[in-house]
Amino acid sequence: AARDAARARLLPAGELTEFADCALVLEAVLERLEAKQELFRALEDIVDEDCLLATNTSSLSVTAIGGALRSASRLVGLHFFNPAPLLPLVEVVSGFATDVTSATRAYETARSWGKTPVACADTPGFIVNRIARPFYAEAFAVHEAQAADPATIDAVLRESGGFRMGAFELTDLIGQDVNESVTHSVWQAFFQDVRFTPSLSQRRLVEAGRLGRKTGHGWYDYADDAEPAEPHTAEPADRPAYVVAEGDLGPAAEVLALIREAGIQVREEDEDHGTRLVLPSGGQLVLADGQTSVEFRDVVYFDLALDYRRATRIALSAGHETLPQTLGEAIGLFQALGKQVSVIGDVPGMIVARTVARIVDLAHDAVAKGVATEEDIDTAMRLGVNYPLGPFEWSRRLGRDFAYDLLDDLHLRDPSGRYAPSLALYRHAYATEKREGAS
Repeated sequence: AARDAARARLLPAGELTEFADCALVLEAVLERLEAKQELFRALEDIVDEDCLLATNTSSLSVTAIGGALRSASRLVGLHFFNPAPLLPLVEVVSGFATDVTSATRAYETARSWGKTPVACADTPGFIVNRIARPFYAEAFAVHEAQAADPATIDAVLRESGGFRMGAFELTDLIGQDVNESVTHSVWQAFFQDVRFTPSLSQRRLVEAGRLGRKTGHGWYDYADDAEPAEPHTAEPADRPAYVVAEGDLGPAAEVLALIREAGIQVREEDEDHGTRLVLPSGGQLVLADGQTSVEFRDVVYFDLALDYRRATRIALSAGHETLPQTLGEAIGLFQALGKQVSVIGDVPGMIVARTVARIVDLAHDAVAKGVATEEDIDTAMRLGVNYPLGPFEWSRRLGRDFAYDLLDDLHLRDPSGRYAPSLALYRHAYATEKREGAS
């Protein structure tokens, strides 16, 4: 009965003239500028002047589409997310010439359908496809640096970062060609800004025709007889008898409580050495901060987690100067906390920390440039791509300067500009603090 009722509400149109009485026309035709412009030019001569015209484009400029119309004031973007019947988010995009009344009508219409609309300006990628780029880019970069395999990176993003899927399995689901096309479109639209540079390894997948689940092979092999890819997991190691805590570990402060609950002695020292744990070997255990283990004599880094109590896996990284005993004690420590441990290569910022820091940075930059509000960005990232927290929720949880300091350290080690923190993030992290200090 529900099927028949739904079908009765659908009226296929054989000619564009049948749209003459519509109050809203929403197109989802070929993602090509000329095709959309041609369609809207034709509709302009058919529908009434008060008919709202909307485009579901995910990567083209609403302003450019409207540039072919006599009056672009009634053209607005209504970008749905797949599957559209299930996902509530709709980005309501105002082009340069879009009238405020038109944008408001589109927003209220989407809300009346039971959707959750967010308002944004017409910039490349809008909200979600702009701010989500680092989720894919940083996972691919860690892989290209030979620091970890796709299964391990995905497991860390899921089990430590709290993301619903890892970047490799998600792009296999989306389609490597589709995901790379969006990345390339955003990169080009930002005049080849290095922050949005596409991945060479993903390009090779597309060239090889390994597009993901739809072709049976992408980052992973989906053949019936294929062995499932398993993340690297460290062998059991002995727990340390004690740790020395120097500082409160900042965003990882919950780790100290977990160590005590596991029956491991925590000795606290007030020495001003930053925030770290010292293991019985004398080696240090430090939260990922954008530096590398090779810069120090005996350091193991551990990755950021959404919730250290609930996380089931923790990533560690060690350099050539890290003593095997120190790495073993670090592994044993987190295993004693009930975590599986993945040891990755010595990459600054590791996996979750660098990904979240870049997402936070792009979100602050977007607000500063008038793309959307903090609230709408958080809503869009939670509902559009199922992030466990919105960027500003992450930012508040991590503390005012965590993301900036990590990216600043990363930028020193990779001065290409990819990790250069935005002025907006700098202002968030330090401008207020320094002004208060000066007063």
